[in-house]
Amino acid sequence: MMIDPRLEQIAIDQTHPRVFASVSGAHLYGFESRDSDWDLRGVHVLPVERVVGLETGPDTVQLAEMQGDLELDLVTHDILKFSKLLLKRNGYVLEQLFSPLVVLGGDSHEELRSIAKGCITRNTRHHYRGFAQTEWRLFEKSEHAALKPLLYVFRVLKTGIHLMRTGRVEANLGHLLLEEPVIPYLEDLLEEKRQGKEHSRTKMIDVARTWNDVQGLQEALELAGLASQLPDEPSARGDLHSFVIRERLKSL
Repeated sequence: MMIDPRLEQIAIDQTHPRVFASVSGAHLYGFESRDSDWDLRGVHVLPVERVVGLETGPDTVQLAEMQGDLELDLVTHDILKFSKLLLKRNGYVLEQLFSPLVVLGGDSHEELRSIAKGCITRNTRHHYRGFAQTEWRLFEKSEHAALKPLLYVFRVLKTGIHLMRTGRVEANLGHLLLEEPVIPYLEDLLEEKRQGKEHSRTKMIDVARTWNDVQGLQEALELAGLASQLPDEPSARGDLHSFVIRERLKSL
């Protein structure tokens, strides 16, 4: 897909240097609609004096604004915070790091990707299971009509299953449609979301059937995790430690 060219300059203009900046959200997940905002995620590097002195931070930078017709939601973490999140079975930051929609990259980005493969464990499935449960509750509160949280439920479960089976991060739901368990109406929901508005609602859903399908995916995720050849614990802590130090010292 085409990335809005304005995003690169936005990432460059931020105060602190970036290890990477990538597109996340609906554009990454394969169900952006015509009014979806652009979710820009990444890693910045605080200078040494903002880490060891009295005036520290910010370890997270957030920006939500309109720039002309571009609606932006930017979130970046300092390299230390991001590395700690990688070690805590956090699929969300893995998806940002391995997003194919790269706005700013380079050698450090590629090195961090290589190191982060050692952060993918069978226990990462717990992140996806918990995320899916949260989104299902949002779907229920919306009187079973909001399309976006429902697609998030399917997306995170499918992504988690794929990760357990292959060790690879795939966040685009459209790329996972034919992987078992197959949900026959999921492609129609994707197309409905793409053709609608960001907060569109659907009348296509049989809630009881959908819940059964969600439970089936949850069971498949757990079984895939138990059968996975992935390790139980991350092996990248030492490499991440050295990487953070090298990136930090570049500011001197």
